[in-house]
Amino acid sequence: MNRTVVVIGVPWDEKSSFLRGCAAAPDAIRRAFFSPAANPCAENGRDLGKDDRFAFAGDMVLGSGDAVLRQIETQARDAISGGTAPLFLGGDHAVTFPLIRAIAAVSGPVEVLHFDAHPDLYDQLDGDRFSHGCPFARLWEDGAIKRHMAVGVRTANPHQNIQAEKFGSQILEMRGVPWPRPFRFEGPVYLSLDLDVLDPAFAPGVSHHEPGGMTTRDVIAMIQNLDADLVGADLVEYNPSRDLNGVTAAVSAKLLKEIAAKIIFG
Repeated sequence: MNRTVVVIGVPWDEKSSFLRGCAAAPDAIRRAFFSPAANPCAENGRDLGKDDRFAFAGDMVLGSGDAVLRQIETQARDAISGGTAPLFLGGDHAVTFPLIRAIAAVSGPVEVLHFDAHPDLYDQLDGDRFSHGCPFARLWEDGAIKRHMAVGVRTANPHQNIQAEKFGSQILEMRGVPWPRPFRFEGPVYLSLDLDVLDPAFAPGVSHHEPGGMTTRDVIAMIQNLDADLVGADLVEYNPSRDLNGVTAAVSAKLLKEIAAKIIFG
């Protein structure tokens, strides 16, 4: 199903466990998208800059504290209408919990394709059940998701492995490559892409550098070959304060284009 994509910034990083800075990501990604160093075409040759099915809608207006989770969910739900697929620019990964709750309120429980160095299945992290390390545990408990495939993981500890078994999450670790392709889902599917799924050589602008990750081409190929009906997506955990020469901003803008093209053109 072809959809209209609206890009919405979620500038919030109060749930980051190590470094702050991801709140500045939406603006940095937009600037990279519109930079004269590149163009707005996806690799399928479609010019997103001239397609009325693709638009930027600015940033959410957010406060601070745990109340922001409800603010994000409310504003995300307001942005969703028939035929519209939101593409959110985080923010840390904590924003994915309210974003998928909003999607599920409209589409019902969704399947999730999750690119990440981390499973993000902690029951709590540093005493916080809504940390950026916990969103998929909360989503399972909430009933907002019915499948969770985490791809590119290389940090799973015993607790998160127990959590994965408890909930039924499918963890595809980097040590298990090559994986079967393409990934197929019954749908509807939400794609959550944490930039630290990439090896730091390809995306230095993240808070948690985890060597041994995927290449940019790996991720692009998986998105392009995905067999799924995407109803929404997010790009999270880009931290401009850690970037080198805007490399990760450019990677983020590139991934934004390929995700949008997949949603619109299939």
